[in-house]
Amino acid sequence: MKNQLNAHICPLCGCKTCSLFYQDTTRKYLRCSDCELVFVPQFYWLNSANEKAIYDLHQNFPSDEGYRIFLSRLTNPLLKRLNSKQKGLDFGCGPGPTLSYILEEQGHQVDLYDPFYYDDPSLFFKSYDFICATEVVEHLHNPSATFTSLFQVLKQHGWLGIMTKMVIDKQAFQSWHYIRDLTHICFYNRSSFEYIAKRFSAKVSFFGNDVILLNKL
Repeated sequence: MKNQLNAHICPLCGCKTCSLFYQDTTRKYLRCSDCELVFVPQFYWLNSANEKAIYDLHQNFPSDEGYRIFLSRLTNPLLKRLNSKQKGLDFGCGPGPTLSYILEEQGHQVDLYDPFYYDDPSLFFKSYDFICATEVVEHLHNPSATFTSLFQVLKQHGWLGIMTKMVIDKQAFQSWHYIRDLTHICFYNRSSFEYIAKRFSAKVSFFGNDVILLNKL
């Protein structure tokens, strides 16, 4: 049985005032009173083998035009803000990196990192003009530590681009397809990203319902 000692401490801001937001037949979801992150306590997490088995089912490739269009919701606003020939990191790229191909087609250089498929800790001793995390932050076991690591390797005035669906309200949450994926354990809203921006001295911008750009000041 997994340790529940820190089950009610927000994994993003460390707040200890977290209450039950929703419960279904599979899991409980707690909500932080400060940064408003909704998160699943560790007791309900999948083990690494079962988590990876789900990721192995993902079929995303650069040749998939539909997937490229999906990613363009992030790449389009990001590319407008990048100078030429920038150095970037595709964080949590998964088994079939695609975003990196799109950005490299535009003249940028992109390193790949994924804890299951491209686990290269040496990348966190480099520095980057931009970092992308598409459909990643909802999987983070320790978002506080991960965002700290990302901002440490992001250059001043660099861009952190995130794609993730955001919590609207409790009613929508109950029927939300996003919580059916058991690898999804963190659910953010605008307040969560505004907290991240303030903590790491960044300016946050929102594009549509699921794209967030953080510009490190």
